[in-house]
Amino acid sequence: MPDEAGDQLGATVAALTADDIAPARRRQLLVRLVGQARARGLTDLFKPKAAIRWMTDTVAEVAPHVPIRDLATLRRHFPGLDDDELAERLIRNAARATAGVGAAGGGVAAVEWTVTPTLLSAPVLLAAETVAVIAIELKLIGELHEVHRVPLPTGGSQRAVALVQSWAGQRGINPMMPGVGVSAVLGTAARRELRDRLLRRFGRNLTTLGPFLTGAAVAGYLNRRATRALAEQLRKDLRRRGRELPGNSRPALP
Repeated sequence: MPDEAGDQLGATVAALTADDIAPARRRQLLVRLVGQARARGLTDLFKPKAAIRWMTDTVAEVAPHVPIRDLATLRRHFPGLDDDELAERLIRNAARATAGVGAAGGGVAAVEWTVTPTLLSAPVLLAAETVAVIAIELKLIGELHEVHRVPLPTGGSQRAVALVQSWAGQRGINPMMPGVGVSAVLGTAARRELRDRLLRRFGRNLTTLGPFLTGAAVAGYLNRRATRALAEQLRKDLRRRGRELPGNSRPALP
């Protein structure tokens, strides 16, 4: 059933967002994600538009499955840290996770280069890797909103819309915006913004393909740098939004 397949895809992506995951387990999950991508219609391997369309739809589908910890849970998981230290720990962990996905993807791609006929799966791998990285960054976005006390909308669809919009625009959410469905928002300018940003990310990932693991280190470095850049831009906006929220009088983070 399509819904069951979507839930399985969401569960795989959610597992890939975990803070601490062994490299072998991450590679296993990424290979599983590649298989699920193929099963869900990503077969036009050398048609970038098809890959971008698939990624746009898949990001919208998995966004409600991304596990976002509230501030109280984050405090339990990272005791003794102030707001700034907690935010930096979340960013560090997410950057390590996206770097790990890049390294795992590079390792799988290296195997493809050694067996020429299966090289055809490389674009599917890159599409799956891109979705996994975005899921990790969506989780980071949600948890940074918690740390900065800029509330996320309640409900899976509304929260997913906010996360996707924030990722595409590299800015905090507007908590005063009325909630609408994921498909409704992504059918407008927000969908084009997401698509254009996905195209830039996917195009960058294409440059990391190379034989014998040469792409793994590059992919890991680029993913880590991109995640940190996203987080720094987001935190600047969240500081401003946090100060503007009614009743939010706590001191701004340095």
